[in-house]
Amino acid sequence: MICLSSFMLSTIPLPRILTNNTTKIFHQFPCKNFSTPYVSLPTSKFRYAMSSPWSATVALQGDVEESGQQPKPKWSDIGPDITEAQKQAISQLPLKMTKRCKALMRRIICFSSQDENLSFLLAAWVKVMKPRRADWLSVLKEMKRMENPLFMEVMEYALLDDSFEANVRDYTKLIDAYAKHKLLQNAENAFQAMKNRGFPCDQVTLTVLVDMYSKTGDLDRAKEAFEDIKLLGLPLDKRAYGSMIMAYIRSGMLEHAESLLKEMEAQEIFAGREVHKALLRAYSITGNADGAERVFETIQFARIVPDSKLCALLVNAYCVAGQSEKARSVLENMRSAGLKPSDKCVALMLGAYERENSLDRALAFLIEMEGDGVVLGPEASQVMAGWFHKLGVVDEVEQVLREFSEREGKQKLHSL
Repeated sequence: MICLSSFMLSTIPLPRILTNNTTKIFHQFPCKNFSTPYVSLPTSKFRYAMSSPWSATVALQGDVEESGQQPKPKWSDIGPDITEAQKQAISQLPLKMTKRCKALMRRIICFSSQDENLSFLLAAWVKVMKPRRADWLSVLKEMKRMENPLFMEVMEYALLDDSFEANVRDYTKLIDAYAKHKLLQNAENAFQAMKNRGFPCDQVTLTVLVDMYSKTGDLDRAKEAFEDIKLLGLPLDKRAYGSMIMAYIRSGMLEHAESLLKEMEAQEIFAGREVHKALLRAYSITGNADGAERVFETIQFARIVPDSKLCALLVNAYCVAGQSEKARSVLENMRSAGLKPSDKCVALMLGAYERENSLDRALAFLIEMEGDGVVLGPEASQVMAGWFHKLGVVDEVEQVLREFSEREGKQKLHSL
């Protein structure tokens, strides 16, 4: 007998929430699903209403009278009071876009929440223009391109309209969009609405949920969704693994994250640079040199070429762990590979020597860096200056700062 988790059981389709009568009324009148007034914002940013269209059907019948009193939209005339920005946006509508789509786009571009009701506008468009799925997709695509702040509200409405012919992937895209904008409750509402309409919860949807719960720090729910993907009997992909690994990292469970990374390797699935970097950084901050070593080896096994930032994290792990010689070896390997140690790396190395009270080794290290053409940067200079101040060597501090200023000046002149 197969045991399903509570999360998987919750994905079993429930009866459709829209009865035939309700559906009929829905297409005759607007869905009053926007609980907050829309405030016009610059088109460079989205503003998504915190509304739930699927729950709005409960109050739909009570809004019939009110919506019936709304004036009919004039599709051919949008009025003289439009701004230059609106005129410009209208002029940039695709030439191949159908007339019915352009009619709606013009009204959306010039929409005013004070004078109009978006749900009534969309209902009137559906009734008059008789759109098909392709028309809805054309409008949504153009709104997304223009970064129109009404995009999510129009998409919410479309999902409930029969002419849109919504499928599971449409809901997945909506859930993903909400998740990316950190609207967790809206995403969960969309997920519940998808199940209520009888759409199956597949691998793609569950992967989106893993990623969403991972980013919000909900480890338990991320694990549930991740395990439910396995119950589907389908292979896990790179995104699902990566999201789950990040969930463990955010929760401080680094060994679990590393174990999952090895599980990926066994299946010849390799996580991206950012996932490896996040795990390496977590080990580096805690000074877990052994863990940092293992992840660094994994990075190379995954055919990711280490850059100066990844090397700096390994150097930091050794320095925090008090293993300055191993940190120095990393810098030597960087130079052999043609990577120039960053100011951060040099500063970390000097900081390790300071904690060990090894001034001679620090000066020898600086002379060696100088011979390789590595100029002492501001962060490394501050470490040396602070160290000299503690030793009471004021003259040397002034000389280090003076030399640094002169080199900076020469570099700026040379760049000109």
